[in-house]
Amino acid sequence: MAFPKGFLWGGATAANQYEGAWDVDGKGDSLCDHMRGGDVNTPRQIDETFDPEALYPSWEATDFYHHYEEDIALFAEMGWNVFRMSINWTRLFPTGEEAEPLAAGVEFYDKVFDCCRAHDIEPLVTLSHYEMPYALVDKYNGWASRACIDLFFTYAKFCLDRWHGKVKYWLTFNEVNTGMPFMNNVLSTSMVQHYTGTTANAPKDAGRCFNALHYQFLAGAKAVAYAHEHYADDVMMGNMTAFVTTYPLTCDPADLLANQARMRECNWYASDVQVRGAYPYYAERMWAEEGVEIDWQDGDRELLAAGCVDFFTFSYYMSNTVTTHDDGEEIAGNMSLGGKNPYLKASDWGWQIDPQGLRWTLNEIADRYNNIPMMVVENGFGAFDEVVVEDGVERIHDSYRSDYLKAHVADMQEAVNDGVNLIGYTWWGPIDVVSAGTGEMRKRYGFIYVDKHDDGTGDLHRARKDSFFEYQRLIKESRDA
Repeated sequence: MAFPKGFLWGGATAANQYEGAWDVDGKGDSLCDHMRGGDVNTPRQIDETFDPEALYPSWEATDFYHHYEEDIALFAEMGWNVFRMSINWTRLFPTGEEAEPLAAGVEFYDKVFDCCRAHDIEPLVTLSHYEMPYALVDKYNGWASRACIDLFFTYAKFCLDRWHGKVKYWLTFNEVNTGMPFMNNVLSTSMVQHYTGTTANAPKDAGRCFNALHYQFLAGAKAVAYAHEHYADDVMMGNMTAFVTTYPLTCDPADLLANQARMRECNWYASDVQVRGAYPYYAERMWAEEGVEIDWQDGDRELLAAGCVDFFTFSYYMSNTVTTHDDGEEIAGNMSLGGKNPYLKASDWGWQIDPQGLRWTLNEIADRYNNIPMMVVENGFGAFDEVVVEDGVERIHDSYRSDYLKAHVADMQEAVNDGVNLIGYTWWGPIDVVSAGTGEMRKRYGFIYVDKHDDGTGDLHRARKDSFFEYQRLIKESRDA
């Protein structure tokens, strides 16, 4: 069986990791603009005031702002018909509290969407991809305040009103489940409460975290309900979950129960709210065990019920194991929260490569949510890339990336054969971008190389890697099948 006709092939980026031009044309500083670079052993630090000696990777990133025409042309050359990107909230509303957006920011996104359309590429837009105005963090402690619900809605409403005719597919919050209190992720933690220093020193407050997530659910639901009321024929609204697939390490029933709890906490808790419009039945016990009281206000439950999404999107990079035994080996990774699987190989960053796990995950989501339309909107392989010059041309021979791509696409094909309603796939970081977790450039995902390095040097020129042509071939063959 072939992928469905009209299947969406493309790639995914985030403004704070790609766009650059952090203070151009009146743009305000976002939370990510205050984040220094780090590495696998050095957590990223958030500065209240900028240090002139420090490097802030988001400031330039890989400069989509000045290269968007060149980059979108390269995406079209690969054969894309979808491009997942995010809008930088502060490029439109610098502090998040303005009544009207910046004209220059509106003009920039007008041009980007028009450029995509000129190349027959459908924009898939994330409204908040680990990003919010720093002024809201400073004034309200970010999503720790219910005030951010209406401020986000003002921003989201403008975007929907302005671009509903140019953008069909919208996502509210990127990987919203990383706001959960048991996930000590630097980006979501700093969104929840204002702090300085490293993540290791960040205070944890379960009640604040759960309620910050509650406010994000309400803000997203408000945007979804508005879109359904005003633009139901023009747009589809989706969620975006960081799917943390885990397996019990042993057949000990205690491991089975521990894994069930982990899957509920990491995946189903947030997804149920956005897809089903209500918290899952086990949420009350979770809150009680964490000593949490949710800030329920009149109309909250009705708003969540009205804001159910039209399609389900998620990221999938790896899988982990869960065990109650002391001999389980912990691993590094993107919100890994788990242990090593002896049956899997891992990347240079310790991320376990599990394409069959993607097929299993797609089927689990389909089972739970009545085979809702799905997109895999992040999947990728971060690696060290070596540039070599052959016959005067830069080459990057990244067969490891092509192998990862082909294996995961093959198991997506199996899921489609299983009957899963999969409608799209966007590879994460199809052009080299700043790593969200570490702020590094050397951890590269792209099919397109960008001459930018961890010390901030580089002339930003673009070059096609071998994987560029592999993805181009794969897309063409899928359409010819």
